[in-house]
Amino acid sequence: MSVRVRFAPSNTGTLHMGGARTALFNYLYAKNKGGTFILRIEDTDRERSKEEYTESIVEALDWLGMEPDEGPILQTSRLGMYNERIEKLLEEGHAYRCYCTPEELEEQREKALAEGRKPKYSRKWRDRTDYPEDQPYTVRIKMPLEGTITIDDMVQGEVTVDVDQLDDFIIMRSDGTPTYNFVVVVDDADMDVTHVIRGDDHLNNTFRQVPVYRALGLEPPTFGHLPLISGLSKRKGSAAVQDYRDRGFLSEAVVNYISRLGWSHGDQEIFTREELVEYFGFDSVGKSPSNFDEDKLKWVNTEWLKKLEASDLAQRLLPFLKKLDLDVELDDRLVQIADLMRDRGDTLVEIAEKSTYFFTDQFDYDEKAVKKWMKPVSEPAIKEIIESLEGLDEWSADSIGTIYREVGKKHEVGLAKLAQPTRISLTGSTSSPSVFDLVASFPREEALRRLRKGAELFGDDE
Repeated sequence: MSVRVRFAPSNTGTLHMGGARTALFNYLYAKNKGGTFILRIEDTDRERSKEEYTESIVEALDWLGMEPDEGPILQTSRLGMYNERIEKLLEEGHAYRCYCTPEELEEQREKALAEGRKPKYSRKWRDRTDYPEDQPYTVRIKMPLEGTITIDDMVQGEVTVDVDQLDDFIIMRSDGTPTYNFVVVVDDADMDVTHVIRGDDHLNNTFRQVPVYRALGLEPPTFGHLPLISGLSKRKGSAAVQDYRDRGFLSEAVVNYISRLGWSHGDQEIFTREELVEYFGFDSVGKSPSNFDEDKLKWVNTEWLKKLEASDLAQRLLPFLKKLDLDVELDDRLVQIADLMRDRGDTLVEIAEKSTYFFTDQFDYDEKAVKKWMKPVSEPAIKEIIESLEGLDEWSADSIGTIYREVGKKHEVGLAKLAQPTRISLTGSTSSPSVFDLVASFPREEALRRLRKGAELFGDDE
């Protein structure tokens, strides 16, 4: 049997981390088994569904590297098929018309609550045929009246529910639109879905859907209900996936991090996409909820920042630099700078913000740093370094380092007393990569211009 899974979000909002984790587990399972990953958009909520959300979901999956093999498929394009199935159930006696008014249903509900019972529909119209004419009605499924329903869940194990806890739920509203627990069954069956992998908040729905499969003469798929993720809030986790992209997280890091929310492979923390596909399986998916920890996500992101090729990192850093209105292009210098700065921030945004001095000299000098390091004892050596750099044959970190060491030794000045004034001159502060790499990252004339300007900051010893 060829594995076919689906990710079926509604287009009433953007894709957040919880939904992305569900999509990822579907994707990884399909790819691990050589199967098919389907994207279906459940857009039957006419008031809240928006095309812009569909586009956002597709964009998010594309950024995460989870392009569907089929889809996106819209439920609204399949309404005729749902109606055909409902008529079939009515004809075969597996469903019935219910003419209860909203007021009657509310009265039944209040009575059940007053008597300490779980509110359930009374099944008033289940076996009647004296249908009134020209009256609005809903269509309800005939649930089994006795026994139990058991599913062998890939995550939760064997779960059983007594049918006494279920009622004849509505499969078609009075306005003629089908309901979720009906259309999802029809869609999954029609698309030959073999495994339904979703959050465990859908577990109760599964026990309503299984009788629908059987009423339609279909075999239910295999189910896997994932524990939900705790710690999600408007600020963390439930924001759109694109928000994490725009905050400078790498797609590889996001995929890597959410893969570990409920799944593990020994003690390994960092996974390539190929490793995730190879190792993924439901025998290593836990039953307990996972906690969304943005600090851990940042750590994973820093690990991926270290792994990227410098040219790839530069390409990804470029748009964040441009957002800062910096005049920068993708060239060898940017590749060099990206490589120097890759470990100086948790995200691309942080790295970009800390890299501005490479592309503009519109910065202020750190007054405390100037007072501490721009001392007369260093001035003669710095001026000789500037002169030596002017005539340097090879503009490289190694040759620049040689000059600093030779001049420092000649003037008996420690490297720190030369490196820190250099950093201040080039960047405005004492925080930067290796000073020799820093100097080499600037075009010679720009480095010399900044060093000469910085030399004017040398003051008198107190």
